[in-house]
Amino acid sequence: MSPLPRFLRLPPERQESILRIARGHFAEQGPEGASYNRIIEAAGFSKTAAYQYFDGREDLLATVLDDVLARLLGVLGPWEPAPDAAAFRAALETGTRDLSAHLRAHPDDLALAEVAAARPAGAAWVAWFEALVDDGLRLGVVRSDLDRSLLVAATAAVLRAGDSWALAAWRDGREPDTGQVWELLRGLWGGPLDGSAAGNTDGGGRDAD
Repeated sequence: MSPLPRFLRLPPERQESILRIARGHFAEQGPEGASYNRIIEAAGFSKTAAYQYFDGREDLLATVLDDVLARLLGVLGPWEPAPDAAAFRAALETGTRDLSAHLRAHPDDLALAEVAAARPAGAAWVAWFEALVDDGLRLGVVRSDLDRSLLVAATAAVLRAGDSWALAAWRDGREPDTGQVWELLRGLWGGPLDGSAAGNTDGGGRDAD
């Protein structure tokens, strides 16, 4: 599914306005619960006009979810191989800090991230975590005795849970101790994240998917 060509010919600011409104409805009421009629009314056009931009509710939802993923990946940028464990941690800290700042300003993205990652376009999201884990395996900061695909899924889940937890703390007026997320990752990966000698240095050895 994708928006109809007429939507893509709208000015970029109008496209973003429509997607922002729809994103808010889907995030607040859930992808299955949000009303298509209320979304298009809030966006300022009729149901007849809406069908010039999208084939229907599911088409709009798919467009919103793909846009969420694009926004998140745009914040993270591509994962670049690190020269050593210290640089690996520094790069991951920078990426997660930037993503947390984005999610703090755009909590709708976090609310829809898991659903968005399950779509075909979510392969790019998974690929980011695959690149992260593969680099950690190469450097010996990620254990190689577990299945790679399990490590990728678990790493993504830990970081997503950490983002949700941090946002909840901010809403309550508390400053989250992000060091706890690093402790979870260290427990999952089984290697140090501070640049010291890793307990598992066989970065090339891992189970096949």
